Amino acid sequence: MLKDKNSSAIVAVKDLDCARAFYSDVLELNLADSGMEGMLGYRTGGTWLIVYKSDFAGTNQANAVSWDVGVELDDIVAALKAKGVAFERYDGMEHDGDIHVCGSLRLAWFKDPDGNVLHLVGGAGAG
Repeated sequence: MLKDKNSSAIVAVKDLDCARAFYSDVLELNLADSGMEGMLGYRTGGTWLIVYKSDFAGTNQANAVSWDVGVELDDIVAALKAKGVAFERYDGMEHDGDIHVCGSLRLAWFKDPDGNVLHLVGGAGAG
């Protein structure tokens, strides 16, 4: 039924102006649609990231959005760190600085201003 359909990520935020600054300026996403009140639409690769205002923002403790960044992981982590992004560290996984190593995968997690967990995935030998 849905196997051939595109999907998109959707993230709840409390303050759209704060979210716009983070997603546009820090993550350097291009705002593609802000026509609906209370919603921002970003194109990210071939998909959409929808950011919308909600009183329930920041209540999710799991990944909200994941990006496959391949060999650019180390550079992207460094660039985000330079902009003040703090990366999460999870116990039970091997670490290489701010990057978690799990077999051939290299992973990094950080949060947006509302506490939504954002996830970067790279391959072995990235960087």
